[in-house]
Amino acid sequence: MPQPPAPTLAVIGGGQLARMMAQPAIALGLPLRLLAEGPDVSAAQVIPDHLVGDYRDLDTLRSVTAGCAVVTFDHEHVPTDHLRALEADLAVRPGPEALVHAQDKAVMRARLAELGVPCPRNAVVRTVAEVEAFGFPCVLKTTRGGYDGKGVWMVEAAAEAHAAFDAAEAAGVQVLAEELVDFRRELSALVARSPSGQAAAYPVVASTQVDGVCLEVVAPAPDLSSELAGQAQQIALRIAGELDVTGILAVELFETTDGRVLVNELAMRPHNTGHWTQDGAVTSQFENHLRAVMDLPLGSPAPRARWTVMVNILGGPEDTGRLYDGLPHAMARDPFLRVHFYGKELRPGRKVGHVNVYGDDLDDCLERARHAAAWFRGDLGDESE
Repeated sequence: MPQPPAPTLAVIGGGQLARMMAQPAIALGLPLRLLAEGPDVSAAQVIPDHLVGDYRDLDTLRSVTAGCAVVTFDHEHVPTDHLRALEADLAVRPGPEALVHAQDKAVMRARLAELGVPCPRNAVVRTVAEVEAFGFPCVLKTTRGGYDGKGVWMVEAAAEAHAAFDAAEAAGVQVLAEELVDFRRELSALVARSPSGQAAAYPVVASTQVDGVCLEVVAPAPDLSSELAGQAQQIALRIAGELDVTGILAVELFETTDGRVLVNELAMRPHNTGHWTQDGAVTSQFENHLRAVMDLPLGSPAPRARWTVMVNILGGPEDTGRLYDGLPHAMARDPFLRVHFYGKELRPGRKVGHVNVYGDDLDDCLERARHAAAWFRGDLGDESE
């Protein structure tokens, strides 16, 4: 039986992040095998070698990883004990001892405190009375399972705290209280790290969130001092090294009004705030994630242009027609526009794609990217040019 052209990489999770790993994997001649949630999910449409199953089932995980050299992830929800069990058969990257810090916010906060990494004031709370003692206003988060604004509550009084405890009890997790930070904007520091310890840091970016969902990213963050940018990159590199992260690590930060950075969240996989790298960096976050988990030399994270703007395409309030139908106008208006669709059904507020625009004029990049994303969403009516 002939040997495969390269070691096979297993990817757990069939969302758009796994889908966007496929293109650099093809270029690198790297076979991918996917565990998908359904036969038609985003990544299953473009990765032929896929199995449909439940990532919470260890036997299913063993089936999809059999014969693979490495396993990596589209999301962070695989049970930690299952990851430890898989380590007997192949390399798990990032490993369970690292990944738990992205899975469990309480574990993450405790470890970052040990490392002296700047974070918002926080505490695990077990009752509404403990939230009152922590102080209002504050932010309550379930320690596991939340994303895109889910599992997060901003509370100003005791009566508003009950929803968080009800959700946590139903999910069998804890509640974390954090101070409500007075911040100027949100930043993201993205790094790649290989098992051999090589690391690469992308420019620090500014992100805009609406209702907990990332709407747009500007790379690099405008008007960010070199000192604060360097501090953010050093924080990300230190966390990656201390936690022994393999692959992409995204460190989401608050830039406070008094000129500091505080760590908000960690993600140990390609991240929405790194989608700009597909067209705006020498090596995309998706390629560098593959390089890192396969322990190949990392590619340059340097930007290709002065500015790159990424805007997410979200499903509009009335989702009729096809995203494809928006291409003639968008492409004719802007021949330099880069469009990335995820193969997802249109639903209100759902991330179904993104656009990237790069150039030397930030205002021009912002206008072009916002116009294209709004056109695909259906917010511009019958405008034509």
